[in-house]
Amino acid sequence: MTRIICTTLLVEKSPQALPLGAACVASAIKHYPPVEKECSVKLISFSREDEDIQKLKNDEAKAELLASKLLKETPQIVCMSVFVWNRTIFELCAGILRKKGIIIIAGGPEITAHPEVFEKSFDYTVTGEGEIKVPRLIEKIIFNKTSDATPQKSPQNSSTITDLSLLHSPYLDGTIDPAEFGGALWELARGCPFKCSYCYESKGEKTVRLFPQERIDKELEFFAKKKVPQVFVLDPTYNANKERALSLLKKIARITPDTFYYFEARAEFIDRQLANAFTKIPCALQIGLQSANENVLRKVNRPFNKKLFVKNISILNQEGVTFGLDLIYGLPGETFASFCQGINFASSLYPNNLEIFCLSVLPGTDLFDRAQELGLTFEETPPYNIIKTDKFSPADKQKAFELAQACTYFYNDGRAVPWFMTICHFLKTKPAEFFRAFYDYAKKNSINLCCCEHKLIEENQIKFLTEAFKQRHLDRYKKAATDIIRFNGAISRKTATGKSEKIRLTYPPEYIDSQYSLDLDFFVKNVRPKPCEITL
Repeated sequence: MTRIICTTLLVEKSPQALPLGAACVASAIKHYPPVEKECSVKLISFSREDEDIQKLKNDEAKAELLASKLLKETPQIVCMSVFVWNRTIFELCAGILRKKGIIIIAGGPEITAHPEVFEKSFDYTVTGEGEIKVPRLIEKIIFNKTSDATPQKSPQNSSTITDLSLLHSPYLDGTIDPAEFGGALWELARGCPFKCSYCYESKGEKTVRLFPQERIDKELEFFAKKKVPQVFVLDPTYNANKERALSLLKKIARITPDTFYYFEARAEFIDRQLANAFTKIPCALQIGLQSANENVLRKVNRPFNKKLFVKNISILNQEGVTFGLDLIYGLPGETFASFCQGINFASSLYPNNLEIFCLSVLPGTDLFDRAQELGLTFEETPPYNIIKTDKFSPADKQKAFELAQACTYFYNDGRAVPWFMTICHFLKTKPAEFFRAFYDYAKKNSINLCCCEHKLIEENQIKFLTEAFKQRHLDRYKKAATDIIRFNGAISRKTATGKSEKIRLTYPPEYIDSQYSLDLDFFVKNVRPKPCEITL
């Protein structure tokens, strides 16, 4: 019997990094009639955050460690799922395994983008979706139907589109257990009707294929049975089909009312009914803004109607939906000034989190093909980050990176959304300027911006604002600002952990938890101090 391992190296330890792709291929091999009785299949995943991997200093040592672990399983075939973050390590690992006579099949986004680059690294490369192609290739290998003269060229590299109704769920057949990862990735559809130039979908089929409703219903029941705590929904246009979205939200509310869901959503498809439906389940939406500059977004084939975006985000806020926004720095046509305007615009919409990323010019995307035309200079090796553009210098990139660090620490990890714009308005400071000032303060005071322990962040927020008030001769507002930060911070920690805590306040809590606190000047002028200790 042929022993087969499907493996990948994950970027981190989290439900969002669950090895779904490798699991889908493993499941497909198990259920492929010509080989199902001829082989045993095992899914083995690693993470860059595994303790034994993390302590190794270079990729060579990490590759040797992975190879030694895989060799203990005595496989004849190893299928590797190759991504930006694991490409180099897997190329080195494959070299070690091949010397032992093990056949290596590689697939995934990196392989699909430019398979010819990997001809010397792996025995076979499989592009695109692997659930049909890999089992067929394994059948040929097991029954000696491949050509030894050109082993690198997979005979299955046609651009066939997989019929999703033929695929087996790796959750339902036991290939992967979400309990091992603290949650699940839930694939509802493949494909995207939009063709944003920086995305792998930019050159794919401009169609959306839905997984059968019967499979989705069974997986939902499975999540309920397993008491899965959180689910990341893989469907980039989940809310594009309103009726389908509403129907599934009703099922989620009924079957898994205690599971927290994360959705990707398009702001232009939000309306009042849909926003209200999201409030019926524990969930958060992540919405790709990417830039607030319509001309920049036009260059990357991303339609953007600013007025409609603001209108629909306002609906989310009015309905009380938790949501976050994404920004990318280094997009073609973007200047540092327009990037800062994007931060200011995004912050003004009160997102619960603002994620800021460096542009990656990924092989296999439209952006990669047009890079020279668009004036992009980028790294030739993973993660293919932008180095400069004709309007964004390396110095601009560094400044943008620093703003992203400050935003992540102060705003996201600091849970600042309830009061951040209140402080900015009071100090007459735009959000990008605020983050710049905080970054400089953090550097001067040796604050570790990688720390995400909320109480410590809260103390640094208060210290920074105390200094900012003092510099502007606004000391009389310090206590009110401190109360607002501590009150909201304690509530956020109780929401996150369920644990109550005592806090000391200078002002009455009923006024802190009111519209009064949205205007710091009005608050201080109209609310009398009344020191107290409360439990939240």
